[in-house]
Amino acid sequence: MITFSKISDISNFVTKQREDGKTIGFVPTMGALHQGHLDLMLRAKQENDILVVSIFVNPIQFNNPEDLEKYPRDLVADIELLEDIGCDILFVPSVTEMYPKKVSKEYSFGPLETVMEGASRPGHFNGVAIVVSKLFNITLPHKAYFGEKDFQQLAIISKLVEMDKIPVEIIPCPTIREVDGLAMSSRNKRLTNEERAIAPFIYKMLKFAKKTSSTTSPDKLKQQIITMFNDRYEFDLEYFEFADDKELQPINSWNSSPGIIAFVVVKLGKVRLIDNIRII
Repeated sequence: MITFSKISDISNFVTKQREDGKTIGFVPTMGALHQGHLDLMLRAKQENDILVVSIFVNPIQFNNPEDLEKYPRDLVADIELLEDIGCDILFVPSVTEMYPKKVSKEYSFGPLETVMEGASRPGHFNGVAIVVSKLFNITLPHKAYFGEKDFQQLAIISKLVEMDKIPVEIIPCPTIREVDGLAMSSRNKRLTNEERAIAPFIYKMLKFAKKTSSTTSPDKLKQQIITMFNDRYEFDLEYFEFADDKELQPINSWNSSPGIIAFVVVKLGKVRLIDNIRII
């Protein structure tokens, strides 16, 4: 595995690989790698000649300074995992390398950024779009791989590629879960043993939503699930929403859209956890 920290160095390298006819698969990460990340990488490696992975904790997508400070980091362990799966290129830039000047660019993603994560975390998706666009321009991938756990982020990135006419194919990949159903996330490492033991309740509620949707209206089912979360004092429910899978707008009927997803975000202790499940 070759590791780069300078933009000019990795750009020169990937440009040469493309000139030689090699295809590049790219997985951007913020480190603290887990099996969910590795599954993306293994697929990228299978479908392309070269696997490029980036590790960069992007400060401009955090609207909570404490969340940025406490975000798990373990580069030594990450490198070991990357070497084990046969990663070809690792890009680990510094903040000053990525942002030598103050960032002022602002994107507008319309309805996509006004709901759920966009409403809860102002400026978050602008920070995501800026770093992903920059990473695409640096690594020049043919395909880039993203997990469906962060479904709204995936929708924003797909919109970004369309708006900026970036020549990359976005590959959505299914959420990878622990044996007990908890969606794999770097943030899971911050859960206490007691919190980790009850965290699968989140996925239990999503499965309940999917199962009960055939007999209960969206509004009634949403209120039932909110009540069940509120009955568990350990969980601080930020939002639970049924939305269409294109513009991610709330729905009030199962006939509102051919594709509907249930989205949930809760705080368990000091850790914010996100998940979703397809209803239709």
